[in-house]
Amino acid sequence: MNDLDLNTLLGAEDDEGQTRRRTRGSGKRGSGRRRRRRRNRGGFVAPLLAFIILAGIIGSGGYYGYHWLNDALVPDDFTGQGKGEVVIEIKDGQSASDVALELERQGVVASARAFTNAIGNAGKSASLQPGEYKMRKQMSAANAVTMLNPESRLLAKVTIKEGLRLSVTLSTLAEETGKPVEEFTAAAKDVGEFDLPSYARNKLEGYAFPATYEFQPKTTPAEMLAAMVKRFNQTAESADLQGGAKDLGRTPHEIMVIASIVQAEGGRYEDMPKIARVIYNRLDHKPPMRLRMDSTVFYGLGTYGTAATNADLESDSKYNTYKFDGLPPGPISNPGDHAIEAALNPAKGDWLYFVATDPKSNVTKFATTEAEFQVLLNEYRANGG
Repeated sequence: MNDLDLNTLLGAEDDEGQTRRRTRGSGKRGSGRRRRRRRNRGGFVAPLLAFIILAGIIGSGGYYGYHWLNDALVPDDFTGQGKGEVVIEIKDGQSASDVALELERQGVVASARAFTNAIGNAGKSASLQPGEYKMRKQMSAANAVTMLNPESRLLAKVTIKEGLRLSVTLSTLAEETGKPVEEFTAAAKDVGEFDLPSYARNKLEGYAFPATYEFQPKTTPAEMLAAMVKRFNQTAESADLQGGAKDLGRTPHEIMVIASIVQAEGGRYEDMPKIARVIYNRLDHKPPMRLRMDSTVFYGLGTYGTAATNADLESDSKYNTYKFDGLPPGPISNPGDHAIEAALNPAKGDWLYFVATDPKSNVTKFATTEAEFQVLLNEYRANGG
């Protein structure tokens, strides 16, 4: 083989090797492209699938989200005035949200959210007052808000008149509240339940202040009486009962005894300071002079009347001020503001007697001497007394 043939052969072999190398190289590059294409297809499908799933989630979430938001903004609510009857109690310290949940639980409103929205729109979220309210079931939230007005609370409104004895006060409370009188009688004996002043000597008579009270249906007899004692304490403080008594040389207890007699004997407010003066003048009289008040005699006997009889005056009760000196042991009634003020501020005068000369008009006249007193008695008899 010559040099030409050898070079030709080597060249051919070289070309073939290069060809093979190119072919192998091309094969590797092609496989890589195929893999990349497969990877590219996989990378495209995965995000697409994720997008589809996410869109589904968003779509279903939007559906439920819409309804959740719609329920929050436009909650379930009944319409109209409702039906039936239910008593709802708002306890001290409860918020509008607390009340809303109770109303929903009792079937008064369709949802707590409807009520809180309604009371918020009415600007009354902070105006709910403790108490019991008569409502209806299946009411609109707006109507429920209206029925929770403080004026709609279930209350027992009781007016205790001035000058009633404690026994009559208790029976009046029982009659007006529908609770057994025995419960009031028992409560009145347990004076430790009340904030009675020390000078009351553990007796409720005279210290159950006469006024108009509003009691919740669940208020107990003891709580009612405690409220009346609290009202007395407020009056005593505003009138400076203890200071006034000291100025008069009397104890607060004596002032209350005097006030109770003034209340029982007085017909008109304007006469009370004069009646108080008669009491003081008799107590301070020299020589000693008994009070001789028919009202105290009747209290001791447990009866009522205008003029005590001779038989009445034979009573051995310490409340018989015809027989015993000084003031009776305790108040004979529950006096009001005017009688207490009169006892603390008696009118100026030297009267020793008074007579209700005309029982129909409650006109009371005053006298200084026994002779003047007899004239007034004759006038009283002439007027049918």
